[in-house]
Amino acid sequence: MDKTGQYYRDNSQEFFDSTVNADVTPLYEHFLKYVPEGGSILDLGCGSGRDTGEFKKMGFDVDAVDGSKELCELASEYTGVPVRCMDFMDLSEIEKYDAIWACASLLHVPSKDLPVVLAKMRRSLKPQGIMYISFKFGDHEGERDGRFFTDMTSERFSNIIDGMPNLTKKEEWYSEDVRRGKNVRWFNVILRKA
Repeated sequence: MDKTGQYYRDNSQEFFDSTVNADVTPLYEHFLKYVPEGGSILDLGCGSGRDTGEFKKMGFDVDAVDGSKELCELASEYTGVPVRCMDFMDLSEIEKYDAIWACASLLHVPSKDLPVVLAKMRRSLKPQGIMYISFKFGDHEGERDGRFFTDMTSERFSNIIDGMPNLTKKEEWYSEDVRRGKNVRWFNVILRKA
């Protein structure tokens, strides 16, 4: 098993506890203005299930997946939504979702694989569908704190999506980490399927 997967296997409860109550309301405000009322959202890499649970409470039709079996179990129990354990490369739905929420999840995908994952996400969206993605800000790519990370800047992300047809950047912004004791800057972006 890769180190990132092993990290979540060994630290799933600690990760759940440290993220499930983080208030990311400002991120929801950026994202949800593009999602139709009661629309379908895929929480891609749902982690603790925090956002899955919030979207469900707001009346959205939510699917959730994560790559960690342990986190899937914790998130399913927390949200009441059956969370599928799945690698992002296995995403195969076609025009199913109004929106995809990938909050701090694609940051574990190597940059060379991001175009493939983004293309699969695009294919899973309905026409004019929206995707939200966030990465730690920077240009690091490699292991840190026992996991693999791909950090991102606006320029680096633009270089990745420049060759991708039918994806339009709607918004991008930086934000600070809301978790207690974390001094992390985040790069956030919203894309629309053309």
